[in-house]
Amino acid sequence: MEIKRITLPPLASPGEVTTFYSFESGPARSMALSSMALLLAGRHNATVPVLMIDFDTAAPGLHQDAGRPAERPGLLEYFQACRDHLRLLGRGPAARDDAALARQVLDAVDWEPFVERVDQSRPLYLMRAGRFDDSYGERADQFDWDGLFDACPALFRCFGDYLAQRFAHVLVDAPSGRSAAVSICTTLLPRRLVAVFTPSQRSLDGLAGAVTRAIDYRCCHEDEQRPLLVYPLPASVDSADVQRRQQWRRGDSQRALPGYQSVIEQLLRQWYGVARVSLDSYFDEIQLQQIHAVAAGDAFAPGAGRDGDRFSLARTFSTLLDWMSGNYFPWQSHAEVCLCAAIGAARERLGRGSATALSLPLALDLHQLGVLYQGTGRVEEAIACFEESTSLRQRLLGDEHADTRASRALLAALLRQQGRLAEARLLQELLADDCVRLLGTDHPDTLAARAALAATLAEGGDFARALALHEQLIEASERVLGCGHMLTLDRLAGQAQTLARHGEFSRARMVFERVLEGRERLLGGEHEDSLRCAQQLAALLLELGDLGNARKLQEGVAGARERHAGPDHPATMQARELLAEIMAAQSDLGGVRGMLELLAKSRERCLGADHPDTITSQTRLASTLSEQGDLDAARRLRQKLVDMREQARGTGDAPARESDPAPARHGYGGEARKLPDSGQPGGARRSGILDAADGSDGLAHKLAQLQELIDQRSEREARVLADSLRKSVLRRHVPPLLRLRGVALIKQVYQRNNDKDALLAFAQDEVSALQQALTDAVGGRPVSAR
Repeated sequence: MEIKRITLPPLASPGEVTTFYSFESGPARSMALSSMALLLAGRHNATVPVLMIDFDTAAPGLHQDAGRPAERPGLLEYFQACRDHLRLLGRGPAARDDAALARQVLDAVDWEPFVERVDQSRPLYLMRAGRFDDSYGERADQFDWDGLFDACPALFRCFGDYLAQRFAHVLVDAPSGRSAAVSICTTLLPRRLVAVFTPSQRSLDGLAGAVTRAIDYRCCHEDEQRPLLVYPLPASVDSADVQRRQQWRRGDSQRALPGYQSVIEQLLRQWYGVARVSLDSYFDEIQLQQIHAVAAGDAFAPGAGRDGDRFSLARTFSTLLDWMSGNYFPWQSHAEVCLCAAIGAARERLGRGSATALSLPLALDLHQLGVLYQGTGRVEEAIACFEESTSLRQRLLGDEHADTRASRALLAALLRQQGRLAEARLLQELLADDCVRLLGTDHPDTLAARAALAATLAEGGDFARALALHEQLIEASERVLGCGHMLTLDRLAGQAQTLARHGEFSRARMVFERVLEGRERLLGGEHEDSLRCAQQLAALLLELGDLGNARKLQEGVAGARERHAGPDHPATMQARELLAEIMAAQSDLGGVRGMLELLAKSRERCLGADHPDTITSQTRLASTLSEQGDLDAARRLRQKLVDMREQARGTGDAPARESDPAPARHGYGGEARKLPDSGQPGGARRSGILDAADGSDGLAHKLAQLQELIDQRSEREARVLADSLRKSVLRRHVPPLLRLRGVALIKQVYQRNNDKDALLAFAQDEVSALQQALTDAVGGRPVSAR
């Protein structure tokens, strides 16, 4: 039975407008929209009103999926009525109060006759493309979308907002290709954009162009500066052909062909202005395999949503809704999305006065989210999670409960990592005392707590107490567990790091070698723990001048990292960076050039061409090319860097305020700026060995002060101290790892100040220091500089 009148009360909060766009492959796009509409309309006991709008007037199809007759008016007739009413009002282009004019038109033209209900079991509605009579084709071809926009630019934006007052989800099926209607759907209407693409460069290029134009328009027009969340959706994936599927996604390094994941990651970095983007988790979950439904553009039958096995499209769309429903970014992992959703729901129930029993699951989710943030380098967010989790567990379980102790231990470790040594030391001393009292001196938890305390004492410069504590821990571990036990090796590794930090290199070398031999025997030579120990030992051998053994070890580490993690993984790049240091100390300019070329390519792929780490690698590479006599290549690379610097000067405006809702250049304004980097800024990744490896206590102390100023967000004081340390950290006598830490901290300060000139100038200082080191290494021969 046809419902003549739709009675939908206004929503308590506005709904969301989501556009589905594809440059080509319209059937897959329409199928995705209608399938997700069914899922959304079935949520919350089928009480969520969902509206589908068929904006593809050239090739309409949603009415066929819904099985509706063709005589009903739709989108085309609705906007014809809006155009006619604008003419009646007699208002010309660029009216002074454009939004008020748009609202006046929308209030006058009733939308309800143009919308129909298409599912009686759930609140699913459709605004079809139009009435399909004999004149439809001519009317669709001749409709002047540009003219309607010129008459009232705010009309389409207000149209989306108007419908979002009645529908929780407004899903717009955009036309393919490029047209005025495409710009309306991708630029003016949505808050979220589902970007469907297929296995072709044409599809990717078309999608990238449409989204870039949408974001550029929003950035340049004050009235349109609204967030736009982009969710890429690969379609027509041949799940049976594993090799081609992986090649399409990951690319082919042998043929220098990029995969779609790296292309989309680069686009997201460009659109949102974030340094690190990984879509591993997202594309592990979100792919539309090539089956009949996708090829033909068929929508799911009403009961298809119950087919939720892992091979079903319903599972894919339901998972995509996990990201979209909470407005999460696609580079946030699915585990993070699910944990954040669970935490938000628990807090909402607690706010309504639900039982405090919910606090324990909330504490667990916060703890797990903190572990996830810790693993991805988002330390400040991890600290916030552990602080809240610890507080909840202390209140509900008490200080002595094992879960409370676990949260306190992780919180203390992160505080130490952030340089907040006093806070970390206090927590660890209390934790160690509790473990001794509750569990005894030889319990594994007690040994772990005291080992963490020893590391914090060493980092704070209390070497005597730290080394004494290490001796006690090793004695207890050997007595209780045996000399070859993994935990005993861990205690020895902690002692070796403290010895190296204290400058006892020869003794530290012997302990590291014992640890490495034991881990290789128990875990294998390419286990993560073995590789980490080998890299620590290689760095120590570099300090001792045993360059041959250092290089042999580090070449093994770099090769294993690349085999297991890939060439662009942060651990692989870190291994190559240390290997380049060793090669430079050996005066192997060819080896240094090879490592720097690999580093520059990896960082440009992962971080973008204008990232400070990428520029540093390329600047060092240019100097090495010059040193080798390849002056043309060096000159070309230097000119590229000069051009990039000039471009940065021309576009380097002052950063927008955190509260500014404008999307700036990256399409999401302040919300994107607030996102923390997924890795340590400026390459400040710790190799795990030490931050100061010689008697440079004064420099190490100043770097600790700089870290503290950064943590306290004392921007002015941090900048003054960073400027004063620029020359000190680059001096030849400074150990490599202490120098790397200082360089990372100084870059972090400049990045926070958004001072691109200072970043580039500091990168040039780094290169000059490297050139001098190379000159000295080759016997004082002058370095070519062009």
